[in-house]
Amino acid sequence: MTEVEGQVKTDELDAEQLARRRLALAQIRQYPDSVLRMEARQVEEFDDDLVRVVERMKELMKDANGVGLAANQVGVLRRVFVFSPEEDVVAVLVNPELVRKSEEVDVDDEGCLSMQGIAIPVARPVSVRIEGRDERGQEVAFDLDGLPARIAQHELDHLDGTLILDRTTDEGRREALAALRPRLLIR
Repeated sequence: MTEVEGQVKTDELDAEQLARRRLALAQIRQYPDSVLRMEARQVEEFDDDLVRVVERMKELMKDANGVGLAANQVGVLRRVFVFSPEEDVVAVLVNPELVRKSEEVDVDDEGCLSMQGIAIPVARPVSVRIEGRDERGQEVAFDLDGLPARIAQHELDHLDGTLILDRTTDEGRREALAALRPRLLIR
């Protein structure tokens, strides 16, 4: 059974999968890269360029062993994300809008492909409806519960320049920042 923490599956990986993951992560912007704090722009044109960006994002997400990836995580400031609402399915949302969220909230640990090695508690509505378009401009909508709802909200946050550091407790933020702080090398 695959476990998921935020954007990251916690499967055991073989040597080839580990190599693919390292290569993919090298292409994903890492905290504190300033692009992660920038708000993405609406997509105006549904063209071949957008299709190529989405295909690249799908491959990077899969190779990184992730369950979601926003365009600004790959340095593209467009309102696009890919995610896995269920096992072996990758969905695309362009210009996504959260149109409904439950009043019921759940706190769970989340990780992020842009913040390797941390998992911190984040409170989120347990169900949402999110609408947008796919990479070809066709309208799409998802009614999501549980983990898929959490993933979609996490990715939507990325498009707004919001990180899990902004949504956690003070203690969670302190622990995460300590883990993310570059280590001093003593020679």
